[in-house]
Amino acid sequence: MLPIDRTARFILVFISLTATIMTMAQNKLYLTVGNRTMTATLAENAATRSLARLLESEPVTVNMSDYGSFEKVGELPQSLPASDSRITATPGDIMLYQGQNMVIFYGSNTWSYTPLGKIDGMTAASLREFLGNGNVDMTLSVSNTGLADVDYDKEEERIVYDLQGNRLAEPHTSGIYIINGKKVFIKI
Repeated sequence: MLPIDRTARFILVFISLTATIMTMAQNKLYLTVGNRTMTATLAENAATRSLARLLESEPVTVNMSDYGSFEKVGELPQSLPASDSRITATPGDIMLYQGQNMVIFYGSNTWSYTPLGKIDGMTAASLREFLGNGNVDMTLSVSNTGLADVDYDKEEERIVYDLQGNRLAEPHTSGIYIINGKKVFIKI
């Protein structure tokens, strides 16, 4: 076996860390309701790989409705490969039901599901607040632009910067700006 010099070792460690970070970023699902977004860590299976491929081209909006006072359920635009097993779902679990229905639990239930993922760091109470009552439109995506819609008081001073840090009176072309401290995409 040949000895590895320090530079080669550094390069190998760097490549390994980069691959790990990329894998971690690729196994995230972003769920947006209104102007709030939460993340979920995807399970590793054929259903999530298929879902990620579906979402790579563009986000998908799913109409979610309450069912049984313990879950929100909505139909995905296409079936995903199911590998159902009897599971007791808990708050924050995201499951595939009957191949085409996405279920997000804010309570608990035991049934045959295919795991899709788990919402990161949410309690049952915060999930209920995020999901609201009745029907909600939830947008699913595999990337988070970090851009936000900014609501501001028209009476309040609007402070606008371009991405080079130059203060502007107002955005002058379509693009990304920093307005009152938040990244915003402006279409003119």
